[in-house]
Amino acid sequence: MPPRNKNFTGRETLLNRLHTGIGDNVTAVVPHTLHGLGGVGKTQMAIEYAYRFRDSYDVVWWIPADQPGLVRATLAQLAPKLGVPDATTAGIEDAANAVLDALRRGEPYARWLLIFDNADQPEDFGELIPPGPGDVLVTSRNHRWAGVYETIAVDVFPRKESMEFLAKRVPSVTVEEADRLAEALGDLPLALEQAAALQVETGMSAQEYLRLFEQHASSLLEEGKPREYPWSMTTAWRLSVTKLREHLPEAMELLRTCAFFGPEPIPRDAFRPVKGPVRPELAQLLATPIRLSKAIATLARYALVRIDPDERTLQVHRLIQALLREELPAPLQDEIRSEVHSLIVEAAPAGADIPANWPRYQALLAHVDPAEMAQSTRADVRSFAHDMLGALASSGDYRTASRYADAFVRQWSRDSGATDPDVLRAQRVKGDMLREFGRYADAYELNTATLATMREALGPDHREVLILLNGIGADLRGRGRFIDAREHDKESVERHRAVLGSDDVQTLRAINNLALDYGLTSDYRASQALLEEAYRAAQANESRVSRGTFLNLWASLARSVRQCGDYNEACDVGRDALGYGRQHLDADHPRVLLVQKDLAIALQRAGEREEGLELARDVHGRYVRIYDLNHPGTLAAATCLANSLRSNDLVEDAYRLAKDTMDRYARVYSSEHPYHHGCISNVALLERLRGEPALAYELNEQALAGLEARFGRDHHYVLTVAVNLAGDLAALGEFDRACRLGEESLRRLRGLLGEHHPASLAAAANLATDLSAAGRGDEAKRLFDETMRRYEETLGREHPDALAAAEGRHLDLDFDPPPI
Repeated sequence: MPPRNKNFTGRETLLNRLHTGIGDNVTAVVPHTLHGLGGVGKTQMAIEYAYRFRDSYDVVWWIPADQPGLVRATLAQLAPKLGVPDATTAGIEDAANAVLDALRRGEPYARWLLIFDNADQPEDFGELIPPGPGDVLVTSRNHRWAGVYETIAVDVFPRKESMEFLAKRVPSVTVEEADRLAEALGDLPLALEQAAALQVETGMSAQEYLRLFEQHASSLLEEGKPREYPWSMTTAWRLSVTKLREHLPEAMELLRTCAFFGPEPIPRDAFRPVKGPVRPELAQLLATPIRLSKAIATLARYALVRIDPDERTLQVHRLIQALLREELPAPLQDEIRSEVHSLIVEAAPAGADIPANWPRYQALLAHVDPAEMAQSTRADVRSFAHDMLGALASSGDYRTASRYADAFVRQWSRDSGATDPDVLRAQRVKGDMLREFGRYADAYELNTATLATMREALGPDHREVLILLNGIGADLRGRGRFIDAREHDKESVERHRAVLGSDDVQTLRAINNLALDYGLTSDYRASQALLEEAYRAAQANESRVSRGTFLNLWASLARSVRQCGDYNEACDVGRDALGYGRQHLDADHPRVLLVQKDLAIALQRAGEREEGLELARDVHGRYVRIYDLNHPGTLAAATCLANSLRSNDLVEDAYRLAKDTMDRYARVYSSEHPYHHGCISNVALLERLRGEPALAYELNEQALAGLEARFGRDHHYVLTVAVNLAGDLAALGEFDRACRLGEESLRRLRGLLGEHHPASLAAAANLATDLSAAGRGDEAKRLFDETMRRYEETLGREHPDALAAAEGRHLDLDFDPPPI
């Protein structure tokens, strides 16, 4: 029996599972990650099990099984303990048979444990594993044991156990250093043991070990071999590779290729004939499916790769990869790395904006950095990089898209110059991502500079130029320049139509942006008309329009219907859009979150306040979890939630959230941005509800002045704040001033939005109440009757606004920021 490792760490869950599950059936202990990668700890776990539970057995016998021909001799040595003739008397063969027979019968001992360590082929042991009353453990690198006996996967350590393992052996190591060491060594127990031993023996620091490991992994992993392990990490690896070269040399070439992928699972479909440069020996293997399958199976047999048949992937541990790369000369490394680029490029699906393709791009993404794809100047590799950025952006993974866009811009600028088309295209994505995270000034500065360079390099009518032109309109909206954005986007739509045609997907995106501009400048009917046109065009060309673009148009249409005052219709359209988004994208996709937030607003306005609050809570929670509190989407969701809380009479909760959101808007957008002033007015409403009308008046005066300076008086945002300010005056008892302001606001709202718009009706209802309080009863009566008739014609008499108006209570107009 090998000696026990006194520093054995972790594996408690596996040991308990083994102890619970072991019984009459043979249990094969095989690795999970690499089906028995040398150094994963199979043998150490078997030793620990034997020592820990030895009191449960009368006999425990250890059998080195790496050479099947010697197994019978080891079994024969057990004969004296079982009272059967030994090898000296009966010979090895008969003694071994007598031992097996005694074990099957359970005589003289029924509780026995046999441990076959490092067994290879299951068929070599069929007659050597007795089915008697005792227990059997088999450790193996060969994944085929899983098809013979119940298996327990022995994986590399979880990161927490790796760090505990290192801390126990190297007390001076810091948490950060332990984490970095575990990452570099792939959490492999033997490698961790050797690294710890070397540091203790030599006094080497963790930083020095990591530096040397990057340069000399093979040499370093020869050192520090613990007594409990038969080989060092490098020796264990070389033994497997030697066997591989002897039995199937071409599998070695496949393994070398795998070494230049990342340590994450590699899609099985990546290994097929490709157009790009590939070494002849690998090209021949890829062109012959039967030989390729045999090569992969052989790699798995020698525990050099882990196969996941369900996910259809294969995976090589990072240490095996490092050792393989290190033994190759630099020119061959470059050749194989380019080969991997070809495989990845060909494995990428066509259509980066198709949701069904996003998982494949995510699987390939894990190999982009390890394969050093950013350093390639090949056109097909850079085309793949652009597609990958498109998939990341389309799927809503903005952080990753931003990181890779930045990396590509830096590397490609060094390699090809700042005016290279690939650099400019990636730079445009970088600007898009700045905008997605609310860095509107930075996005505008970068995008305008890129546009000037791109126009000169590519020409004014190039598709990339038009895409960037469209994005700058969003940058202007982000900076609060709604009118400038509208004029910019008018020209953009005309240019798109002239160059690309009215039905092109990029033209539809430009139309959507212009519709946003119309909404932000209070021309809601023009916004709706544009969106209806674009939505019909998208339906007619559905096969060429991405799910995300289609959902964007649908969401914008629902929003424009709500802004026009048709709340019930907005709910209907919004519910349809949300169902479509959840079906084709994901509940956490940014476009789906936007639809849900807008539906919550529509439900609140339609009088479905409890349902609206439920949706608002959910979408706000998702934004906080996925992004952060200062993300533009989170701020808009927080505003929606605060308004929903207020409409559900949860005033204090609404006040705390609205005040916090108001402060954050000032930091993210600037204190002069229209959205910040809109949030100030929301807080003012709550101050009045909390019994502070003077403070409410002060805040609304501030909001009104800020908005009027930007838009003039005839803007929806300005007039809603003016209506609220009149309510503050009424609460302060200044009814004459409230009436004068209310009369002016009502006249302007009717001219802007129409007499039947809910904002106009709310202004009219409030004015009727104030006129009555000011002693102008006849005027109040006429306006009240007219307003209630219009409520009945539009929202209905049972709508909360109509009920409040009938009771003479003031209606408040809150602000919800549309997307930029």
